[in-house]
Amino acid sequence: MRFFEYEAREVVKRAGIPVTDFGFTTDPGEAREIAQRIGGPTVIKSQVLTGGRMKAGGVKFADTPEEAEAYARDILALEINGHMPRGVLVDPKAEVEQEYYAGVVWDGTRKQPVMIFSPVGGIDIEQVAEEQPDKVGRKHFSNILPFGDFEAKEVIASTGVTGSALNKLTPIVARLAKLFVENDMTLAEINPLGRLKDGSFVALDAHMDIENEARGRHKKLLKDLGVGDEETRQAREATPFELAGEAVDSQDHRGVAGNVTEFDGNLGLVIGAGGGSLTLFDAVRAHGGQPANYCEIGGNPSVSKTCGLAKLVLQKPGVDKIAVMMSIVSNTRVDIVARGVIKACLELGHDPAEKIAIFRIPGAWEEEGFKILEKYGVEYADRSVSLNEAARRAVEKIQGTTAASETGAPGLIPGGHT
Repeated sequence: MRFFEYEAREVVKRAGIPVTDFGFTTDPGEAREIAQRIGGPTVIKSQVLTGGRMKAGGVKFADTPEEAEAYARDILALEINGHMPRGVLVDPKAEVEQEYYAGVVWDGTRKQPVMIFSPVGGIDIEQVAEEQPDKVGRKHFSNILPFGDFEAKEVIASTGVTGSALNKLTPIVARLAKLFVENDMTLAEINPLGRLKDGSFVALDAHMDIENEARGRHKKLLKDLGVGDEETRQAREATPFELAGEAVDSQDHRGVAGNVTEFDGNLGLVIGAGGGSLTLFDAVRAHGGQPANYCEIGGNPSVSKTCGLAKLVLQKPGVDKIAVMMSIVSNTRVDIVARGVIKACLELGHDPAEKIAIFRIPGAWEEEGFKILEKYGVEYADRSVSLNEAARRAVEKIQGTTAASETGAPGLIPGGHT
């Protein structure tokens, strides 16, 4: 779940990191009052969960409170990349001598947070890493053991920062790392972190994402920030297809059959097993396939829940076939998934053998599941067929290029299915 900038600034402020005297509002008149309170030139920023605000006209500099009001009125009516603003942030126009970058992001490969710092801020850190790699410091740290300020100091010093700046930056970066862990975040970024003319440091912008599954642990924080329980806060608004996926998953408490994301493709996916879902999605694309969606299924959903997900995917415009796949061996009953997807095909008037490109779910009750699939002529694969191979066969099936020689491929099941 993503935070708006004004919310991320508040999180930073609560962690003891210096921030400017900003204000958030949805009313142009109140924007004028905030500017009057600030008492000098201000910056009016659109609050949207997307980039490109400056180029789109969503960031304006006002010299007077009256200008702040006028700019706020214009920005509140400005759509940016399909997003209407939640409001505007009114910020003092700081006199900055140098801009820095400080961030913490979750490294899924190492399964640890990684702290990133650069004395070059105000632009994308990826650009800095490419053009000035010596100006980017990195360090993985434990999200279980206590965090030591010396770890932040090492990262900052590795970029050439010394003296007073090093001593002042260390507690700021350390607090950023701590708030990242304490709030179960996947991203905590201050860019730019500005050094003002008086030598003090202040967060001029902030971006933060919190792990969706951790929202229940941080109800007080979310309530204090005014985040509603129903808000998904993705990078874009959920499509009707994605909202329908949430409805399917909420049918009952048994298992998962949702987390649906929409794409423009012709191969519908009913896939599962956590990271295996991402692996399968990527494998389909690697073989030239065009996924119509991403989703997750597992944990023994009911037949009706599985059927609901499959029907949703099958009814998506442009979908020719679906691939039903899951990684390794799971505790999800194969027969339940088989019944669910076949039921979906039949209720929509489709031949399961034609609509299901491949079925590859090894796990509990798989012999019973395979018998059901054989009855309806659905091609399936056992656990000797890799995820990559299953994805390849699904792509070839939808492209109409499946070779007859595949009947001798590994994982042959009696009855001619692989």
